[in-house]
Amino acid sequence: MAGFQDHAAAGGDRLRVGHADREQVVEALKGAFVQGRLTRDELDARVGQALAARTGAELAELTADIPAAVAGPVLPRASTRPRPLARAAAAASPCLAIASVALWVVGHLDNPLGPSPYRSWIDLSLLVAIAAVVAALVIVGYGVGASIEQRRSRGPRPALPGDPGLGFMSGGR
Repeated sequence: MAGFQDHAAAGGDRLRVGHADREQVVEALKGAFVQGRLTRDELDARVGQALAARTGAELAELTADIPAAVAGPVLPRASTRPRPLARAAAAASPCLAIASVALWVVGHLDNPLGPSPYRSWIDLSLLVAIAAVVAALVIVGYGVGASIEQRRSRGPRPALPGDPGLGFMSGGR
């Protein structure tokens, strides 16, 4: 792969590499495997060596026989940060489906013309519906808490051009 070979040739062969550099080489090796340039055993061995590599020269050596065109341009990956609210909504949806079914059962078993022989089923269905809604609320509450914690861990938002910031608090006009 030309990027690491150029880096090594420029004297960066003794510099320590980071996780992103190793991942870039692993992606290039996977691309070569998909194209049939590496066997499964070669891929496994090289990925293991890439994950253990410490310098740019070690990484460049792993991809020296793979043309740069196979690896293709390395595009920046999309953010892989977990999205706690989306995960909470997905986890709460089965609870809400259960509550909906339980309420449907209540609506179809309740007899407006007189006492229903299924009165115990109605009470049980209402209990299940309430428990499912409470479980969904707890799950979403956990997601909101995790989302707030994630935002706090990122630190303050950088100021954008044209952003007034907190100038109104300083007393100046």
